Amino acid sequence: MKDRYGIILAAGQGSRMKSKLYKVLHPIAGKPMVEHVISQVEAVDPSEIVTIVGCGAEKVKSLLGTRCSYVLQEQQKGTGHAVLQAKKLLKNKIGTTLVICGDTPLLTTATLEKLFEYHQEKDAKATILTAVTENPTGYGRVIRDELGIVEKIVEEKDASLQEKLVKEINTGTYCFDNQLLFEALEKVGTANAQGEYYLTDVIGILKRSGAIVAAYRMPDFSESLGVNDRLALAEANQIMRTRINDKHMLNGVSIIDPNTTYIDSDVIIGTDTVIEPGVFLKGNTVIGEDCLIGAHSEIIDSAIFDRVKITSSHIQGAVVGNDSDIGPFGRLRPETKLGEHVHVGNFVEIKKSTIDDGTKVGHLTYVGDASLGKQINVGCGTVFVNYDGKEKHHTTVGDNSFIGCNTNLIAPLSIGESSFVAAGSTITRNVPKEAMAIARTKQINKEEYAKKLPYSS
Repeated sequence: MKDRYGIILAAGQGSRMKSKLYKVLHPIAGKPMVEHVISQVEAVDPSEIVTIVGCGAEKVKSLLGTRCSYVLQEQQKGTGHAVLQAKKLLKNKIGTTLVICGDTPLLTTATLEKLFEYHQEKDAKATILTAVTENPTGYGRVIRDELGIVEKIVEEKDASLQEKLVKEINTGTYCFDNQLLFEALEKVGTANAQGEYYLTDVIGILKRSGAIVAAYRMPDFSESLGVNDRLALAEANQIMRTRINDKHMLNGVSIIDPNTTYIDSDVIIGTDTVIEPGVFLKGNTVIGEDCLIGAHSEIIDSAIFDRVKITSSHIQGAVVGNDSDIGPFGRLRPETKLGEHVHVGNFVEIKKSTIDDGTKVGHLTYVGDASLGKQINVGCGTVFVNYDGKEKHHTTVGDNSFIGCNTNLIAPLSIGESSFVAAGSTITRNVPKEAMAIARTKQINKEEYAKKLPYSS
C-alpha cells in the first residue's frame, strides 16, 4: 500500500457563524469540529498530517498539539492556495494525499477508508468524494460525461443553469497522487467568479494531462455536511448525537428517549445502564454497568462506577463508587470522591472532599474540603465551614461517627472515630475518639414573656 498523507483545511474565519470563536473550534457533541476531523484522519493511518491554519492559528495549534504539522495561510485566497501552502512539507513525498476540510465533522473513518481503496482500485491520480442530494444548492457540482466519467467540478457561482440541475455534489474531500497534486496547483489561476485559487481546478488540469480522475459516491449524504453557519452547526450536532446514542444502545445501554438525551462523543457507558430523558453526559465521563442515570441529570468529566443511582443531580469532576446513590438534587463538585454504598441525599453539595464506604449525607448539607471515614451519619443541615474569608481549611471525620442535625463544623478540625456531635452544635475544637461534643447555648425559658411581644394577641 502506498504511503498516505493528510491535509486538513482549517484556515478560515467562518464569517457566516457570526462568532468570536473561529469556525473549526465550534463544538460538535462536546468536541471542536476540527478535532473530530483529525481523529478520523488519524484512523486511516497517514504517515503525516498537515493542518493549514490562518484565523485563530494559535488556538487551533493549542487544541491539536503535536498530532499534526502546521502551515500558515496568511491570506485566504481559496482552497487551492490553502493546499499549496503544504508544498514545502509534502511536495517530494510519494503516495496518496487526502485533502479534507476542518468543518466536515461528520465524515467517518469508514468512508475515508473506502475513498482511499476506490482511488487505488481505479489507479486514479485524483478521486473526488461525492454524494447525491435533492437540494444541491450551495455545493459544487460533479459533471460527468455520457459514460459517467468525471469531466470537471463546477462551483455553484460559476455553474450554468443546466449544471445547477445536477444533484451529485462535491463534498470537498479528495484523494490525490501527492506529487501530481502540487504540480497541478502551480497551474491553477483565478479566472472565476470569486477570483480565488480553486482546488477543484486541479481536477480539470489532471484530466487534460490524461490522468485518470475518479469519483467515489458515498451512500450517506449527511456525512458531507459542511458547517458554515449556526443552522448547520445545530444540524451536525443532531446527526452526531443520533449516531452516539445509537452506538450506545447497540452496545447494551437503555436510553429511554434518545431525542432528549445528549451524550458527548468521548463518553463511555457500561451495559445494562439506563439513561432517562433530559440527561446530559459530557466530556470524558465514564459510567459503569447497571447504573440508573435519572431524568435531567448532568454529569461532566466524572467516573461513575457500577450499580450507581443518580437522580436529577449535577456531577462534575467527581468519582462515585459502586452501589452509591445521589439525589434528588445533589451536587458533586470537582475533586469529590465517594466510596462504595455512599448515600448523598437531596440538596447536598460536596466539594473537594473524600467520603468513604457506607457514609450517609442525607439532606440540606454542605461538605467542603473534608475527609469523611466509613459508616458516618451526617445529619440534616450540617455545614462544613471551610472558608475564613482568605483561606480554605480542612475537616477530618473519623469512622463510625455521628454528626447531629444543624451542626457547624468550623475548620481546621478533626473529629475522632466513633464520636458523637450533638445536634445544633457549633464545633470549633477537635473532638477526641469516642467523645460526645456539645456546643450550644443553654436554653432559658421566661414564663409568660410571650404575652409582652408585639405580635401576641
